[in-house]
Amino acid sequence: MARPERLELPTYWFEASRSIRLSYGRVRTHRIIDCGMTEPGPVEIEIKLRVEAGARAAAELLNKHGYRERKTRTFQADQLFDLEDNALRDTGRLLRLRLAGGASILTYKGPPLGGPHKSREELETQIDDGSALRSILLRLGYQPGFRYEKYRTVFQRPDEEGSGEIGLDETPIGVFLELEGPADWIDRTARQLGFSSADYVTASYGSLYREHLKLHGGSADMVFDEAHRADGEPRTAKDVGEETGEQRPEEKRPPQEKRP
Repeated sequence: MARPERLELPTYWFEASRSIRLSYGRVRTHRIIDCGMTEPGPVEIEIKLRVEAGARAAAELLNKHGYRERKTRTFQADQLFDLEDNALRDTGRLLRLRLAGGASILTYKGPPLGGPHKSREELETQIDDGSALRSILLRLGYQPGFRYEKYRTVFQRPDEEGSGEIGLDETPIGVFLELEGPADWIDRTARQLGFSSADYVTASYGSLYREHLKLHGGSADMVFDEAHRADGEPRTAKDVGEETGEQRPEEKRPPQEKRP
């Protein structure tokens, strides 16, 4: 029997007891399920809020409303994978390999479910060897696609443990607050921070970057440049020329911005 030209990974392909995390803090265990089954996984609910005033102002706003840093500022390098015919992208799905703080994390996201928030199935697990996993994906016919980077600091209120969390994202196209948790918590928190539903951004960073390119041009991937501003801020995509080669993430960290 001839081997298939490519094999798409099933949703459930990890060994038993791998942890699958809802990114606002809950943990679920996962058992092997027959590939023919389509049992839904956990659903993430989130929005982004653009902060034009920058990272310092965003951190001050969160501190003012009782939010405290729960996870320190960490560089995240994300690589999307898809089949040659873009089957995942065309059906609203996503397969991402993230390198962050020395960890390698594989994430599957299902098609958006609609509504005022960005809601979709999310399955996520930490991998011991990200390089080996990348090689496996390539051999299965997956190809690296869009690449994007950011610095994320996670905030949470001490009295809201387990409810939701806020990621302060410093990206090449600006600063965003990403609120993730139950829908009512997101709406309540956004109002407390001075935002309305009209400010909700439900587009992915890939979609936001494509819109950015139409206005400003730039490199194909949303990545930081080696050079940084004199005040220590990461350069924005508008300032970045074409990328020439791939650098290691630790070589690309701008100086830590002081926050209250």
